[in-house]
Amino acid sequence: KTRMGYNQILTEKVDRAFVITLNRPDKLNALNIELLQEVKHAVESVQASKDIRGIILTGSGTKAFAAGADIAEFAQFNVEQGTKMSADGHAVMNSIEQSAKPVIAAVNGFALGGGCELA
Repeated sequence: KTRMGYNQILTEKVDRAFVITLNRPDKLNALNIELLQEVKHAVESVQASKDIRGIILTGSGTKAFAAGADIAEFAQFNVEQGTKMSADGHAVMNSIEQSAKPVIAAVNGFALGGGCELA
């Protein structure tokens, strides 16, 4: 697994699948802005690849796929910041929903809130 310029996720090509691993196990893979942007970028980056037939999304660690939003990051947001974060989150989910490649969630623990939506 490699970081490929990412801080919050790991990516790996396994046979003809592209595996995206949420990599914040100390935070139960809670969704923050950077992680969401990285997932969106990773999903979009393989759309034109003929070598990739599908995408697998999973979480690192033993307890959680994704524990939902990282409330500590969002707690101090004002209305405008919260609205933008929500729109950005929807853009990530839309990139997965509209992917030309099938996306499989390998849920390996808790999938709460936004983590459930991601799955």
